[in-house]
Amino acid sequence: MSESEITLRYGFNPHQKPARLFIKEGKLPFKVLSGSPGYINMLDSLNSWQLVKELKAQLNLPAAASFKHVSPAGAAVGIPLNDVLKKAYFVEDMEMSSLSTAYARARGADRVSSYGDWAALSDTVDVPTAGIISREVSDGVIAPGYEPKALEILKKKKNGKYNVIEIDKNYLPKDTEIREVFGITFEQKRNDLVISPDMLTNIVTVNKELPESAVRDIIVATTTIKYTQSNTIGFAVDGQAIGVGAGQQSRIHCARIAGDKADRWMLRQHPTVMGLKWKQGVGRSERNNAIDLYLLERLTSMQRKNLEDTLEEIPPQLTLKEREDWLGKFTGVVLSSDAFMPFRDTVDRAYQSGVKYIVQPGGSTRDDEVIKACDEYGMVMVFTGTRLFHH
Repeated sequence: MSESEITLRYGFNPHQKPARLFIKEGKLPFKVLSGSPGYINMLDSLNSWQLVKELKAQLNLPAAASFKHVSPAGAAVGIPLNDVLKKAYFVEDMEMSSLSTAYARARGADRVSSYGDWAALSDTVDVPTAGIISREVSDGVIAPGYEPKALEILKKKKNGKYNVIEIDKNYLPKDTEIREVFGITFEQKRNDLVISPDMLTNIVTVNKELPESAVRDIIVATTTIKYTQSNTIGFAVDGQAIGVGAGQQSRIHCARIAGDKADRWMLRQHPTVMGLKWKQGVGRSERNNAIDLYLLERLTSMQRKNLEDTLEEIPPQLTLKEREDWLGKFTGVVLSSDAFMPFRDTVDRAYQSGVKYIVQPGGSTRDDEVIKACDEYGMVMVFTGTRLFHH
């Protein structure tokens, strides 16, 4: 490996060899400290690093992201966890730092999707953070540095094959970015837009109250969708993304995916779910999958059999009313959209998941209808005038 080039395991797929990553001028802004990353690993790595770097710069809090296939399954900043979330994220038995809390939140947003993730950390990785990563199924991590003991822990993961990348936190790419598709070269200005409170001045609803916590969560949600494959809708609350709907051709389908994930995040904290009794030897990944099954509205005989294999007993599934009553306890959720909302259907779906604040570019011919829907629900809507497509 030279300072300007590394050989990758393979491209998008194992049959796409050879594959490499290189820089035309100077040297690469990162070092591979352990493992042998692949093409998708490096796409996840470089996208996720930008996300956490921006969150840290804007909110002055340690930030983390959990990436899968070049989109975040979760992203968060290091706000302390309550006891319920500690248990839901399987970290109630661990020493926690601000950085490890950020990663626990990022990983905990959608633990099923985060299986085999790429982790990104805004700060030097400490022992508590390395401890969480070491016991989860993960492909790799990128950070600006590692404490010696933390690096030692991570280098032992996967029998020394776990990907550990250290990036120069001061590196800035050129303003112009270039890619090649089907032998054709594309060129554009890099998306260096800063997601900041300055974007939130155009409040178009009757309700114009935007507390600091909502501003923080808007920055989390909007920075997250900035690095998510479009179309994208993102839900956030309490300093973390709780549902990301990515890569769909229809915005309402993005909203439904994000809303369903947000609902699942909320329902994971239901007392019945928190009280599930696990059979001896059932690991965290199996628990994640079992909880996901348990929260389905209907179970097939095979799905019930899978639950029987993991649980001491299967409590009655939550009724529709129990679900609605529990979800009704969650309020103050933020929704961010990477492009305008052409219909009010996204607002109607958002309301079901406790959304109080919506941020979007605006500019649809039906803006008035969408604003009216927000007013009916007492929501706050902000028009930024800025689209955030990412492909």
